[in-house]
Amino acid sequence: MFNIKQCIAPVALAFSLVACSSSDDDSDPIIIDPPPPPPLEYQFELTFGNLTNAQPLSPILAVLHQDSSIWTIGEASSSGLELLAESGDNSELSAASFVTANATTADVLPPGMTETVTIMTTNADALQLSLVTMLVNTNDAFTGNSMIDLSSLMVGDSLSLRSAVYDAGTEANSEASGTIPGPADGGEGFNSMRDDVDYVSRHPGVVGLDDGLSSSVLNNEHKFDNPAMSVMIVRVQ
Repeated sequence: MFNIKQCIAPVALAFSLVACSSSDDDSDPIIIDPPPPPPLEYQFELTFGNLTNAQPLSPILAVLHQDSSIWTIGEASSSGLELLAESGDNSELSAASFVTANATTADVLPPGMTETVTIMTTNADALQLSLVTMLVNTNDAFTGNSMIDLSSLMVGDSLSLRSAVYDAGTEANSEASGTIPGPADGGEGFNSMRDDVDYVSRHPGVVGLDDGLSSSVLNNEHKFDNPAMSVMIVRVQ
């Protein structure tokens, strides 16, 4: 015998299942964005060598930056360069507004010795490297390299450089007692008065006692040739 209840029940069940299924289809999918990748690090290992006979180098400053230059031949020294070139103090230069990252050797680098530091940045637009240090047995001589472009160095690549000697032009090269901060004299070092040409140039060299300058505290062993410093740069990351 035909039973209408037996026919209606499966149809009602099917309708119920379809209704539940349709409510699930209406929900919006949850999309989780992946975390941003960490910034790319540019890390460089710098090894300095003192090539002079008797000129200790003040703590060597390395800075990464964009377009500014620590010095330009023929232009006046900044106050930060004057402070470094006369006393070996690199604190003002390291804190300059154009500096993105800085590193410095721990102490004075004696002749014939080497020291290594590491400098790092995540700023791909600040891959100009400048290096500077004072020859401490002078009035205001410094050596270094300005605006070395590191942007093309890949991990593992290296670059070897040499550094010439410059005159800050802020203090006369008198070599007189009391004017030189290094061990040859132990003098005052920095003096805010500028009594020289007031522009950066290549250094003419030392004229000491052995050359007939009786007022000098320096002698032939304090003379220097170019280059005064070696630099090995390796990109390690």
